Amino acid sequence: MKQKVTAVFDIGKTNKKFFLFDKDFKEVHKEYIAFDEVVDEDGHPTENLQALHKWLKDVFNRILEAKEFAVKAINFSTYGASLVHIDENGNPVTPLYNYTKTLDKKIIDSFFKEYGPKEKFLKTTGCADLSMLNSGLQLYWIKKSKPEVYSKIKYSLHLPQYLSYIFTGIPISEYTSIGCHTALWDYRKKDYHTWVYNEGIDKILPPIVSTETSINMNYNGNRIKIGVGIHDSSAALLPYVRSIKKKFVLISTGTWSIAFNPFTKKPISKDMNDKDAINYMRINGKPVKASRIFLGNEYKIQVDKLNKLFNVDKDYHRTVNFDYDTYFEIIQDFNYCFKWDSIEDKDMPEQTHISYHKFEHAYHQLMIELVLLQIKCIKKAIGEDEIMRLYVDGGFSDNDVYIKLLSHYFRDKKLRTTSASLGSALGAAISISDTKLNSKFLKRNYALKKHVPFIISG
Repeated sequence: MKQKVTAVFDIGKTNKKFFLFDKDFKEVHKEYIAFDEVVDEDGHPTENLQALHKWLKDVFNRILEAKEFAVKAINFSTYGASLVHIDENGNPVTPLYNYTKTLDKKIIDSFFKEYGPKEKFLKTTGCADLSMLNSGLQLYWIKKSKPEVYSKIKYSLHLPQYLSYIFTGIPISEYTSIGCHTALWDYRKKDYHTWVYNEGIDKILPPIVSTETSINMNYNGNRIKIGVGIHDSSAALLPYVRSIKKKFVLISTGTWSIAFNPFTKKPISKDMNDKDAINYMRINGKPVKASRIFLGNEYKIQVDKLNKLFNVDKDYHRTVNFDYDTYFEIIQDFNYCFKWDSIEDKDMPEQTHISYHKFEHAYHQLMIELVLLQIKCIKKAIGEDEIMRLYVDGGFSDNDVYIKLLSHYFRDKKLRTTSASLGSALGAAISISDTKLNSKFLKRNYALKKHVPFIISG
């Protein structure tokens, strides 16, 4: 008898992954591929949409014919800030423009002349900066600089919804993709921003549905529930929201460390100049207050420097565990030592100065300074909300020094770590499932661990 499974395509910038999950959300099959990028008309690297389209269809058709699996549902999780513009026949009319592409300054200036002031606009729309990363402005750019291309667009679909469209032929929009710093949404009005209507761009944005929506279809002779897709950050947050009853902040660590507060009463940051205060949306359209810091990137840069300074192996830092005596020695007469390369901070010195003779001491100093930055980031996400629980996943969740310091500085809160390599894929599967999750879900599927603050000896 065939095993009933939910299929998920989890599309990252580098790796494209395909998963099958059983009824308990355990992974039973996985495969992945990476494509060489192509270039757009300006020579800027971008996603090979044609190769991606072909791979999706080939993989799914092959799995449908497999003797061991019966696919009952499929969903899609992808990176955000990316739109596919299709004509009336469903064919893309432009490349999938990369969010790293630079927007013409004249376009930005004309936009703010019309819809500014800039700081107020950015905060109203939950955006941190102004570039192609705000995918809504890509539509403004196409309309103003490529009117002949714009006239061919029947619908503009966020990438997760385009993948769903490939299988259903039904164009739709959903909240998590609209809510990820697109500059399209006004968080105060809970509707598209006025500029979207003024420019007539709402006419090419398909109807909005809940992210939990699925379409029951006969696909190649199989009765399958097809999801509408979900933005990857929101997908990674979903298993926590569904299984934890009390309020919490999730700190998702990696190159960027992002603190998500899905229970915010005040999603808009008061600081109009804070570029790292951003907003996302939950699957039901409720706001998520977020604050980010380039923590993993800075960590990598500084550890590389320490490796050279102390002449140690590049992986040596992974062996360093928290040492209370070292911490106590540093904190007794604490000074900031590191000048950051990719983070701006008022406390950092003009120049890095390391006076330690051992790598372990310098590493503890580095982690203390990085954790102090992380604390500011988490406090911004918490804001005025009463949050007593913190969950940490991603790259730093198994860094002993980071976790011990974080639990120490937040000793009034309950700190948990999870190991969630399937994060966004699992979230995509859960979003179209009717299964109710309970508090044991994270323990069973995410290797949930509790952490107690260390005791300060008198």
